[in-house]
Amino acid sequence: MHQWTFVIAAYAVTLLGTAAVSLISWRAMHRAEAQAETLANRP
Repeated sequence: MHQWTFVIAAYAVTLLGTAAVSLISWRAMHRAEAQAETLANRP
């Protein structure tokens, strides 16, 4: 395997992993904000 193939694959895995973690974190934050808003509006 050529070394640049490995380098490109490593960057791709890193970028995809970063995007996945960011998306999961954003969704969790959005869900938590909605839950906090619901709790704040309770009488």
